[in-house]
Amino acid sequence: MTDIVLLDGGMGQELTHRAPEKPTPLWGTEVMLNHPGLVQQVHADYFAAGATIATTNTYAIHHDRLDGTAHEGKFTELLQNALAEAKAARKAHGSGRIAGSIGPLIASYRPDIHPLPEKAIPPYAEVARQISADCDLILCETVASLDHAQSVLAGAAVAGLPVWMAITVDDRDGTKLRSGEPVADILPIAVAGGAEALLINCSSPEAIYQSIAVLAHGTLPFGAYANGFEKITSAFLEDKPTVDALSSRDLSPQAYADHAMRWIAAGATIVGGCCEVGPAHIAALADAIRDAGHTIV
Repeated sequence: MTDIVLLDGGMGQELTHRAPEKPTPLWGTEVMLNHPGLVQQVHADYFAAGATIATTNTYAIHHDRLDGTAHEGKFTELLQNALAEAKAARKAHGSGRIAGSIGPLIASYRPDIHPLPEKAIPPYAEVARQISADCDLILCETVASLDHAQSVLAGAAVAGLPVWMAITVDDRDGTKLRSGEPVADILPIAVAGGAEALLINCSSPEAIYQSIAVLAHGTLPFGAYANGFEKITSAFLEDKPTVDALSSRDLSPQAYADHAMRWIAAGATIVGGCCEVGPAHIAALADAIRDAGHTIV
């Protein structure tokens, strides 16, 4: 049997479900100012469900997301708030690791507007440097193109920590990144960039089956954490989108666990959940992993 790392589930959507306000483009970030302790409670619920890693709520904390808003100038404060909430949850739980999340610059799922390396590497490095002291590893999330991969890995390297990279793939063809480039081409980039694990995130569970088959041909540990959206809509790909432009699918905890166990059967050793995958899904997945005779680490 196999040692399986169990990641947590989605943070942003879970916060949307728990707080009363209507979502804004910065909702997952400003919730830490409006509702201190709520992020910590989400982390705590994932630990209680069986997750062994808390992913920091730093995904969207970039200067380009904050500039021109009421939170401009709060970059460092927000990073520190997110780290404090994750650390408090881990301390209360008594165990676990903290993964420092670095999301895409400008917007998710938009490789067409991702900055060129000379513009992208410095802000990625700034986030990595500021969060490194409080994290056990860096998790580069929702990487949508080969260029994005090279830039975020170069930036994350300054943290001096293990770096895991999670790519996002075409929901209709999991052999392609959202940029349309082949997933297979990410394998040498991940190795050259120093990644210690390669994952697929924020993609449909069905597309991930195809992606996993590609990653299995590489040399790095691999895994996946899917979203529970019906699809990524055109409205969400506009400037400054809000999450209410997306609709959740009917994805029960047991159905999600069934998907993830198929990834494990294909060789995945790191699994968890992304948007619309909550604590109940992670709890069902933890049960399924143990029932199959694997060990959660």
